[in-house]
Amino acid sequence: MMLCTALVSASIGVYALASDEKTTSKNVQASMHVQTLVLGSGCFWGAEKRYEAMPGVIDAVSGYADGHGFKATYRNITASSKRFDDNNYAEVVKVTFNSNMLTADDLLKRYFESHDPTQLNRQGNDIGTQYRSIILTSNATQLDIANQLKAQYQLKLTAAGFDSIKTVIKPLDKFYPAEEYHQDYIAKNPNGYCPDHSTGVVFSTQPKSEVDNKALLAGKQIVIIDSHDYCPYCEKLKKEVTNDYKGTIPLSYRKADQLTGLTIKSPTWATPTILFLENGKEVFGRQGYVTNTEFYKALGAFKLGDSEAYRVAFNARTDSPFCKQYDIFKNTPDGQFIDKLSGEPLFDTRDRFKSGTGWLSFTHPIKDSVTEHEDNSYGMQRIEIKSKSTGIHLGHMFPGEGPNGQDRYCINATVLEFAARADS
Repeated sequence: MMLCTALVSASIGVYALASDEKTTSKNVQASMHVQTLVLGSGCFWGAEKRYEAMPGVIDAVSGYADGHGFKATYRNITASSKRFDDNNYAEVVKVTFNSNMLTADDLLKRYFESHDPTQLNRQGNDIGTQYRSIILTSNATQLDIANQLKAQYQLKLTAAGFDSIKTVIKPLDKFYPAEEYHQDYIAKNPNGYCPDHSTGVVFSTQPKSEVDNKALLAGKQIVIIDSHDYCPYCEKLKKEVTNDYKGTIPLSYRKADQLTGLTIKSPTWATPTILFLENGKEVFGRQGYVTNTEFYKALGAFKLGDSEAYRVAFNARTDSPFCKQYDIFKNTPDGQFIDKLSGEPLFDTRDRFKSGTGWLSFTHPIKDSVTEHEDNSYGMQRIEIKSKSTGIHLGHMFPGEGPNGQDRYCINATVLEFAARADS
């Protein structure tokens, strides 16, 4: 059985006109200028979400169209016997929209730009007639617009070195809604990636801005491949992980066609894809959305390698007393000690004191920067301290062992970096 290779397609799927299912009054429908377009551009999972996010779209429904001879179900259309059957149904999305806010012309431009219409019965690794590029219209005006845009886009694709457009354009016969588990797929499966099979060729005549990658050729770099269009997993990664990143390894965003001059091993069609580079060459990559914990585990392997700092951070080890990093940090000037991976401040020199133990000691952390956890390892009862931003192990807290009965936060120096205070 062929399945969509992504949890969410980066393509901008399908549009179809015709339907008063969303409204009960013809007067209301006319006043709202409600139209429906049905379009297919590969796997329909993410296309539905992309349409729903577009201003002017009233509803988007995943489904099947343009097949005959058997019942339209996901199991049937993905059966091996139907994989190259010309009578197979296409995965499509029916988009209902307010044409006063979003014209059919603009919708179809986005449709062409969002996938590779020159591929026959496939999009990327999704192969089969159900993944064909198809536009199904509801009236003569839409049909004319679609054919005109196809001709315009062909000229641009040819100039860019692409083959002929394989998109089929015809009036809609019947649309069959897909099974319930296919509807709102992203909401039901929040962790994944959006395949971006777009050609990079656009209708707009505005010149594309050049991207300078010279800075990415030196030292360690983090590059995240972003989508040309709306990708919910990309936005989720930014909101929940990377927007708060303050680490010392630079983090940059690029589109798949903006990696010129870099040596990349990972496939670049999945958005987001996180690439860890050194001197312009990929060390390793990770496709799809990652949690905060997963991101910093990968960053730890990249930045720290096979080191004592990595073992302390992720295996809850302990620095040797009076280690080299402790000697460097014990007498630093006024400033803050920060998480070695995220760059978030953890402890302040104004709260540091010399405990004579051989480990950095503080009376308390910076507010809301750490979390406390019960630790009964090695036959002892202790309070483990972790960084709130990354979850890495920092050390332990010993109640009442600090100056004047204050607590003592015993912290490993190898998982910290130091930032001098700006006004010091």
